[in-house]
Amino acid sequence: MDVQRLNIYERLRDFKVPSSILDEIFSEEKDLKILEDAYSALVDDGFSEDDSAKEISKMVFKELDIDPDQSLTDEK
Repeated sequence: MDVQRLNIYERLRDFKVPSSILDEIFSEEKDLKILEDAYSALVDDGFSEDDSAKEISKMVFKELDIDPDQSLTDEK
């Protein structure tokens, strides 16, 4: 895994995206490309890296219909 991908992975983990979901995204090159493009677009639009990860984490939770607080208890 390259440094940029590791950075995105860790930042999304900081915003409570479960490892199992991230592992699934990172295992599919097509999904990973979409994630990297979205992250880069947000940074290019002036978002900080943390704010970009925060926005993407919101999208992940919304798309999967997961409550971010619930994901914490599921992973323990």
